[in-house]
Amino acid sequence: MKPIQLILNILWLVFAGFWLALGYIAAGIICFILIITIPFGIASFRIAAYVLWPFGRTTVEKPGAGAGSLIGNIIWFIVAGWWLALGHLLTSIPLFLSIIGIPFGWANLKFIPISLFPLGREIVDSDRPFGAQ
Repeated sequence: MKPIQLILNILWLVFAGFWLALGYIAAGIICFILIITIPFGIASFRIAAYVLWPFGRTTVEKPGAGAGSLIGNIIWFIVAGWWLALGHLLTSIPLFLSIIGIPFGWANLKFIPISLFPLGREIVDSDRPFGAQ
């Protein structure tokens, strides 16, 4: 990890990452309680880890994701996606109020698409954006 990514991740964790990750963890627990949505709970925990430490990583479309991901994303949107996206939006507002927070506000807004439709995407290192091992 590059030093600047480490600094950005630490600042992100303090200003937004911890609280947003708690939201994803809560969504994952709710999905596990509902039993039929356990796969969504797993995805929620995966995104929580990404939201905690996002710099140096990105998301890409998963090869082979098809109709199952589309249907799953619709269910996810209803169960948890819309309020997680709202959390990102609301968290970005106070970040935009300070000079140091502006880049984190933009980063927060970039999380909204994955919070709405996470299935069919995977998290990879930024230096390997196509999922190459």
